[in-house]
Amino acid sequence: MPEADLLAWLTGLLWPFVRIGALLVAAPLFGARTVPVRVRIALALLLAVVVFPLVPVPRDVSPLSIDGALLVLREVLIGVSMGFLVQMVFSAMAMAGELVALSMGLAFASMVDPERGGSVPLVGQYFVVFSTLLFLAMDGHLALLVLLVESFQLLPPAGGGLGAGGFAELVAWGSEMFRAAVFVALPASASLLVANVSMGMIARSAPQLNVFSVGFPMTLLLGIVVLMLSMPSLGGQFSEVLGSGLERVGDVLGAAR
Repeated sequence: MPEADLLAWLTGLLWPFVRIGALLVAAPLFGARTVPVRVRIALALLLAVVVFPLVPVPRDVSPLSIDGALLVLREVLIGVSMGFLVQMVFSAMAMAGELVALSMGLAFASMVDPERGGSVPLVGQYFVVFSTLLFLAMDGHLALLVLLVESFQLLPPAGGGLGAGGFAELVAWGSEMFRAAVFVALPASASLLVANVSMGMIARSAPQLNVFSVGFPMTLLLGIVVLMLSMPSLGGQFSEVLGSGLERVGDVLGAAR
């Protein structure tokens, strides 16, 4: 292959590589801190080579020019936005777990989240691990990669950016994820609220009873039972929220056209 053709091929490969790499950094599972950076780079390069024949790349834009730098920034923004939309689904599940942990009195019991690097309650981490397993079982990672390939047809590197419509969809999705977190945590939190109110009424009617020594174990036990009973519905709720998240990715790309 002549040197000029090789340089043109590598330049064209840069644009899908940047978008794919940005998505892998922001997306759940792929962007976990436990995944080595070299693995993400290798996966992004492999996917870029696979989708390169399907991508309409700009021919006259140099990566070292101002237009090239703006194009790289645009590709990073698109990839991060797609990954961020799906990542918010897992953040909603983690928030739901934190709300349940707060009702159970386990807000102080926390552990380091290896995926995000922060400290989360045990129940929140349980929700995140459960959601990750469901994400893999539902082929959510494959659905995300399919949307990534489709994004190059909806928003090719030579086209426009996200625009105001795409950012409006991102903001609206954030508020929806807050409501989803409350909805997921509502059954367990409502049951534990009834238990706490009952303990308060017992404390008022029998002041000599040490409610604190009895109430915490009972609340903890009730919380575990409620979590066990809510497991079947939790899978359906996550499936619904994840499906909405993947649809919202398509809406963001469509609004940006």
